[in-house]
Amino acid sequence: MAPTGGDAAYVGKRTLRVEDPRLLTGTGTYVDDIVRPGMLHACFVRSPMARARVLGIDVSEALQLDGVHAVFVASDLNPGVHEQWYTLNGRDNPDTPRPPLAEDEVRFVGDPVAMVVATDRYIAEDAAELVVVDYEPLPPVVDYATALDSAESVHADRPDNLVGRLGGRPMADLDPVFERAPHVVSQTLYQQSHGPVPMETRGIVAEYAAAGGEMTIWAATQSPHEVRSFCARLLGIAEHRVRVVMRDTGGGFGQKVLPQREDMCVMLAAARLPAALKWIEDRQEHLLAAGQARHEHGEARMALDDDGGILAATLDHVQDAGAYPTPSPVQSGIAVGMLFPGPYRIPEGTFSSRFVFSNTSGRVAYRGPWQYESMARETLLDTAARQLGLDPVELRRRNMLSREELPTANFNGMPYDHISPRETFEQALTMLDYEAFRREQVRAREQGRYLGVGTCTYVEPTAGATPFHATEGATIRIEPSGKVNVYVAGGSCGNSLETTVVQLTADSLGVAIEDVSTVQGDTAVTPYGAGTGGSRSGPMTAGAIAGTAGELRERIRAIAAHRLEVPVEEVEFVRGRAWAKGRPGEAGLTLAEIADIAYYQVHALPPGVPAGLEASGRYHTPHLMIWANATHVCTCEVDVVTGEVKLLRYIVSEDCGPMINPSVVEGQIFGGTVQGIGGALYEHLAYDDDGNPISTTFMDYLLPTATEVPVIEVGHVETPSPGPGGYKGVGEGGAIGSAPAVVNAVADALAPLGVRISRLPLTPSSVVGFVEEARTRQAVTL
Repeated sequence: MAPTGGDAAYVGKRTLRVEDPRLLTGTGTYVDDIVRPGMLHACFVRSPMARARVLGIDVSEALQLDGVHAVFVASDLNPGVHEQWYTLNGRDNPDTPRPPLAEDEVRFVGDPVAMVVATDRYIAEDAAELVVVDYEPLPPVVDYATALDSAESVHADRPDNLVGRLGGRPMADLDPVFERAPHVVSQTLYQQSHGPVPMETRGIVAEYAAAGGEMTIWAATQSPHEVRSFCARLLGIAEHRVRVVMRDTGGGFGQKVLPQREDMCVMLAAARLPAALKWIEDRQEHLLAAGQARHEHGEARMALDDDGGILAATLDHVQDAGAYPTPSPVQSGIAVGMLFPGPYRIPEGTFSSRFVFSNTSGRVAYRGPWQYESMARETLLDTAARQLGLDPVELRRRNMLSREELPTANFNGMPYDHISPRETFEQALTMLDYEAFRREQVRAREQGRYLGVGTCTYVEPTAGATPFHATEGATIRIEPSGKVNVYVAGGSCGNSLETTVVQLTADSLGVAIEDVSTVQGDTAVTPYGAGTGGSRSGPMTAGAIAGTAGELRERIRAIAAHRLEVPVEEVEFVRGRAWAKGRPGEAGLTLAEIADIAYYQVHALPPGVPAGLEASGRYHTPHLMIWANATHVCTCEVDVVTGEVKLLRYIVSEDCGPMINPSVVEGQIFGGTVQGIGGALYEHLAYDDDGNPISTTFMDYLLPTATEVPVIEVGHVETPSPGPGGYKGVGEGGAIGSAPAVVNAVADALAPLGVRISRLPLTPSSVVGFVEEARTRQAVTL
């Protein structure tokens, strides 16, 4: 499907990002740049204990500090809650209680128990240290893996610590298949807790105008309209009296889609204060309380025939929800089991997922929240290949779907179409020259060096038709000067949505890209939308813009035809100029001249054409899911003495359909891939046995840098989707495929030593530990 403008002057090109001049010169506007008259600042008093009763809070000394305006505790703010539920989940979805401030009990280290409001952040921090909280320690439930059998409860109304469970057909149904199968392979892999860690921490400014009953919020968010809806419900005020403004946001990765408890506190307190209230999270707070992700494990099993054909697969999955997950992990976690079959021909299978409370920070969404399905499946496939004496690539070739086999459905009933798993797989292997690497690996092993290669092929759901994500709107206004503004919900969190929208609009209308600007992230002027999440922005916004621009193009051509005295079908409109077909050399009309007629010469408009050049449209996806897919291939060298893992090459073959801007697409792949590498090798939100976090600075919480990450090579396979423009989402894929590929590469390197990887991250000490365990097993066997 070609862009509405016809000649695709900009879509598909490496157009320079329109936001770069602002961001690279330091003139962006983040939440911390917002200054309001008389603005006050908030700082939270946080629990130093993982679990304890709150016997009393003394705020008297803090209130005496000069500059302190107020100190709020649970009895001040929590009764003000009207409703708290997320549009994503719906009003009636069973969910975890989320008191803005801890009431009778604290449930993790970092749990907010009071909020100090002062004239500046420094005074607020000093005052927070003067708040005295009387705690009675209680035994914490730190290890989610044993929480279901614990005598202690994170929440009293959930004595078994079970948030909820989901599953397919009973596991026992598959017993006959596994009993008859010539080969059965099982593996349990524990993935560690780590988080999105955006460059910009969480932040919010809320200003309440009591005279008009209006709330204005500036937020670091991925979904400004959801913040508006949530605030209106929370405070019990009309939604149209809440305005949310999102300017620049320094990364979100899922963590900033939904308001959390601190945001609630600021909203509630602002309604009682005479001036705006700002809260900016520092990095230690962020690592302490902003939320965790990826903390889960599962037993994955496969039954195979003698030729390596997969007969059945199951996944028994357990996920840490922390104390206050955002949103409900039960609803969002179903994707782990539903996508576990991946891009393979697996005739039978099932899954079971359990979500468990623990006295740690709450689970949040993180770029591909279902990523464990690929981790479990792809590492199991490598284990199965070694057990069967096959190369892991060969085992995948025998079972992987190709484009010609579609449409089809996996054993959970998820329908697959318009994807190319086998094609991306083969492209990535060709880019590596897989056979040449295997020869190099043999030579290296003869020299005592341990090289490895790992792959991961996955399918990624984008632009899903869930109610919250099913529609997206756009308003396009051509000004009297002929310049164009396009309004979309936003927001751009480093994913270059601004550039994407400008490119799509320029081509859909048929105007010069320098004549297009975009307004995003302001709920007062932009159409309602779910924002950035679920890899949906590209295809959904493309649909909204195409429909809206199409309506305006017809109006433009009608006005031009009337002035040029030719039938509408004879009017060409390209690059902001209209002329009669066959007469391109004639002057014709510029868009500015057409706009002048539309706004100022209403008497000259053709019959039936309204005045002005402004239109709004909304796209509703008819597709259950638009699928993208990719293959990641990683090579590495492991030092078995020091445990160091050095990545050698990293290759991604991606199918996201036609690319709106290849530079933006590749930037998304690079960023996600680096996050996955960090998750495999470095990042860990670790706790001790008492529930104390031990990685609350970047000295302890390690992130990959340019030194550790190799050049990421990208190849593209193009399978258009059935959606607008054939586009697919691309935001989350890099973070899904990278960690399993790295883990498989390390496991492949250490395979001659008999190493079995069971826990992440693969830090030097854990790699050395795995090698020592393997040598111990071999010694016992001998």
